[in-house]
Amino acid sequence: MDKIQMKTPLVEMDGDEMTRILWQMIKDKLLLPFVDLKTEYYDLGLKNRDATDDAVTVQAAEAIKKYGVGVKCATITPNAQRVEEYNLKKMWKSPNGTIRAILDGTVFRAPVLVDGIHPTVSTWEKPITLARHAYGDIYKNTEMKAPAGSKAELCVTTADGKETRALIHDFVGDGVIMGMHNTDDSIRGFAKACFRFALDTKQDLWFSTKDTISKTYDHHFKDIFNELYETEFREEFEKAGITYFYTLIDDAVARVIRSKGGFIWACKNYDGDVMSDMVATAFGSLAMMTSVLVSPDGKYEYEAAHGTVTRHYYRHLKGEETSTNSVATIFAWSGALRKRGEMDSLPQLVAFADRLEKATIQTIETGIMTKDLYGLSTLEEKKAVNSEEFLDAIAERL
Repeated sequence: MDKIQMKTPLVEMDGDEMTRILWQMIKDKLLLPFVDLKTEYYDLGLKNRDATDDAVTVQAAEAIKKYGVGVKCATITPNAQRVEEYNLKKMWKSPNGTIRAILDGTVFRAPVLVDGIHPTVSTWEKPITLARHAYGDIYKNTEMKAPAGSKAELCVTTADGKETRALIHDFVGDGVIMGMHNTDDSIRGFAKACFRFALDTKQDLWFSTKDTISKTYDHHFKDIFNELYETEFREEFEKAGITYFYTLIDDAVARVIRSKGGFIWACKNYDGDVMSDMVATAFGSLAMMTSVLVSPDGKYEYEAAHGTVTRHYYRHLKGEETSTNSVATIFAWSGALRKRGEMDSLPQLVAFADRLEKATIQTIETGIMTKDLYGLSTLEEKKAVNSEEFLDAIAERL
């Protein structure tokens, strides 16, 4: 069989632990037998990020700017325990946060639905798409410890040297402080991406923050969304028969749980991080969630919206069998290949991506699945298989 040819490379970003093992398996079993895969490879494994002082992460993001499409494996964001475990130079920041800050844009996450696995929330009938702002907030924060007796202030110095100060806190005892920021350009790009995605998919758009408490920071997001909707998108939304509305984040959670689904829920960066995991888990599994970062200038980064499956990795290192769900990682590859095919006018590559996803879903729907799905599936005839057997079953169907 002749392999499907590619014109432009994908930016391939390898990752950590069990997902790194699955990454290679997916390439060997599902991609390389069918596609003459062209990638520009970046090793974003924690050891290499440490060895390059995290320069490799920046290089990968710049490569996505150059080539237009990237696909990323899950990576470790180190905490103090990881610094010791890997003997790191420092506690490096989230590689996802670094890439998102460079590309800007919006992360859209949606569950992969399969027959036999029903949402935990009984009212949900359609997928809920999370639109997550991809820049700033806690992911670009500055933080430090505040010793007892210290005073913390927020200071803004204008271009002409004028200072505006606000007291954060007088510390009687020890404490901590954190500063966050965002930009109007990034918020505006986020809002436009959400409005356009809603129009493209004919879905209602919800946006939520906590502007009653954060009367300047969060309220600014709300104001920009409202301004853009009224000046640029209201007429199009009305013609399309869809709606936009704003609500507080806590009210939104209540509304989402009682809803039927089938809408886009736009959230600030951290809110989107948390809520996308909630939605993914309620629909079945974190490993059944697609994720794509779309930049304002039309660059795309596809990834698995979950962690590196550390517990399974330690078992793998001991030579023990694992049953790790690889669906999100497979769909990261299929999404990237489809977009590459669309951008390069390669219908065969687009068709392959469609078939890869169809083979993956049909494998689960015929009863072959990993253990995380086995406990959720209502199929009468089903079989729990290990990590490699699951990929072999998809490969056979593909």
